[in-house]
Amino acid sequence: MIASGPMSTMRLLAHHTLDGFGNCGEGMAIQRTRDRRRVLWIAHESAPKNVTAIDVTNPKKPGVIVQTALPHDRMRSNSLDLVDDLLVVAYQTREPGLKPAGFEIFDVADPAKPRSVTFFDASGPASRGVHHLWWVDGEYVHMASGAPDFTPRNPRDDQCYRIVDVRQPTRPREVGRWWLPGTRDGDAEPALPRHPTFDTGYRAHNTNVYPRRPDRAYVGYIDGGALVLDVADKAHPRLLGRWDYQPPFPGFCHTVVPFFDKGLLVVSDESVREAAKDWPKLVWIVDARREDKPVPIATCPLPPVKQFAGRGGRFGAHNLHENRPGGFISEDVVVGTFFNGGVRAFDVRHPFRPKEIAAFVPPALRRSPVKAVQLNDVLIDERQVLYTVDRVIGGLYILDVRV
Repeated sequence: MIASGPMSTMRLLAHHTLDGFGNCGEGMAIQRTRDRRRVLWIAHESAPKNVTAIDVTNPKKPGVIVQTALPHDRMRSNSLDLVDDLLVVAYQTREPGLKPAGFEIFDVADPAKPRSVTFFDASGPASRGVHHLWWVDGEYVHMASGAPDFTPRNPRDDQCYRIVDVRQPTRPREVGRWWLPGTRDGDAEPALPRHPTFDTGYRAHNTNVYPRRPDRAYVGYIDGGALVLDVADKAHPRLLGRWDYQPPFPGFCHTVVPFFDKGLLVVSDESVREAAKDWPKLVWIVDARREDKPVPIATCPLPPVKQFAGRGGRFGAHNLHENRPGGFISEDVVVGTFFNGGVRAFDVRHPFRPKEIAAFVPPALRRSPVKAVQLNDVLIDERQVLYTVDRVIGGLYILDVRV
């Protein structure tokens, strides 16, 4: 953990197209190997590749170590996480009922030769498997997932919050789950109203649980808003607070990052339509001093939508740097990706008045079908080296960020 003031520069150190497979998802993790290398693992947004390992020991000279292939092209990995030499990779299929759907654990002590340890099956008649997972404590995988015994009332609501015990990596077992009441077939609660304009579903997305507060899960629940769950009893997660702002806003709450010292939540939406047709998709600052009563107090400023809407692809918020243990941790700076709006940093020392302090918007590669960069995810290590990836073709960009 390092202290920081506001960033003021983003300087490109290197760009790597990942040997022609630059379609990156929203999973990145840093491995520090026994021979003192630094390896960045990247999940892919779509087939044919599963994961890429790239040596970033020297961030100015990244080099691919290995790329693995998916079992078939009707699935994707999209999300991963890593503790020590164990890598967990999420598998989601295009349609319910397909396999493999769940997550796979790999031993990557030798990054060039990932070795499968076990597979956790989340397939089922109504399940597409795991979209996103979070694993930072070496004990529990927290994930947005379908299940063989989970049938949603509406097919868009197919992924609930599940907790899987992986303390014995060869024998993962579910220990708890939670879903928004009214979304599961058979719930006593009435079905929830659908979003009148952008119905993207009531389902879990990011499911963040931090070592500092292992009894709390911070969940973006897409059209269900931002949630704080009590997970002290993992068998019985309990809703503490919900910020439900969709409608009137256009839905898809994605990531919820707690700023513990300040009593704040940083909440990002996801833009899911091209040409900003689902605008506004924003990064919000939410007062959460009372967990049962979250209150929005500001949004991070973005350039005028007309400036970016027509550039190609999506424009609007997506992923955030999530203050993962072992990396860059700050409650003064918010960093996020905005598709064709690039990666942007905001000073939030005055949380009612966030201000942009740095941005990086690379040009699109000539072969890009959307004619614009689509920066998808961001991770900053403890050296203040920033990694950001393109979801379409552009691969990995490595930046030096300075305070």
